[in-house]
Amino acid sequence: MAEPRVLICGSIAFDTIMVFNDRFRNHILPDKVHLLNVSFLVLEMRREFGGCAGNIAYNLKLLGGDPVMMATVGDDDPPYRARFADLGLDTSHVRTVPGTFTAQAFITTDLDDNQITAFHPGAMIRSHEVDVGSAEDVRLGIIAPDGRDGMLAHARQMAAAGIPFVFDPGQAMPLFDRDELRQFVHDARYLAVNDYECELLQERSGLSRAELAARVDAMIVTKGAEGSEITVGGETIRIPTVPAADELDPTGCGDAYRAGLLYGIAHGWDWQTTGRLASLLGSVKIAHRGGQNHRFDRASIAARYEEAFGEKLW
Repeated sequence: MAEPRVLICGSIAFDTIMVFNDRFRNHILPDKVHLLNVSFLVLEMRREFGGCAGNIAYNLKLLGGDPVMMATVGDDDPPYRARFADLGLDTSHVRTVPGTFTAQAFITTDLDDNQITAFHPGAMIRSHEVDVGSAEDVRLGIIAPDGRDGMLAHARQMAAAGIPFVFDPGQAMPLFDRDELRQFVHDARYLAVNDYECELLQERSGLSRAELAARVDAMIVTKGAEGSEITVGGETIRIPTVPAADELDPTGCGDAYRAGLLYGIAHGWDWQTTGRLASLLGSVKIAHRGGQNHRFDRASIAARYEEAFGEKLW
């Protein structure tokens, strides 16, 4: 039987991560911030493949799923496209916007784990130029952080096409007003947020947590080390974390978790199994730096799932 096709609308990005082997506070004078002019020598730098769509698709593909990415990239996309080809990922709905850069973040971290980040959206702000209608045989979708116009357009298009989707506003939430957020929740079948985003969504939408949960089939709230909660039909299922081999980098853990959600939903699994798989993928990811440097296959995930939960996955 063919795998259900899952449409992943979101960002594709490069993350350039630099480590400053000192402390910002030693180089920034508090009484001179109005004329700040500093330079940091960074001897350690790495460039990672990232973006919500890229990260989610990466994890879903490793599970054996059939992710279809819908995104926009810039003229600097050949390394990422080559990676997608090596992974066997469908890029037929990833459009290159001439004269732009792929979205990218430049992150400098000091010895106290403080960060200074600059983010350039580049081609991402043109994501609305790719239409959901161009993707065929889609069974499920997700609206992950992306360009504002793209998120609005793709949610409307999925709703019109009758495609059930997960609304995952993430860091893009401040881009939308009260009515727009309410419309997203109205059109979505599922809602996925972390605990901070849950509070922010309540504040910005004017809806309580109970009201948000009542408007979707399932509301998923991740809580970091405290696990996650899935509210369905007024009942809340608590999903524990899975102990990680190491805790090196939380970047991309939420995307890995969402890949597990999408796999379980697409296959009609119960919510406890779906949440446990999602939690396990987050645990696998956190033991590696970057959003796409961890590896697994179905056999290794099945073994770790059985070890963690005492039940067989497949």
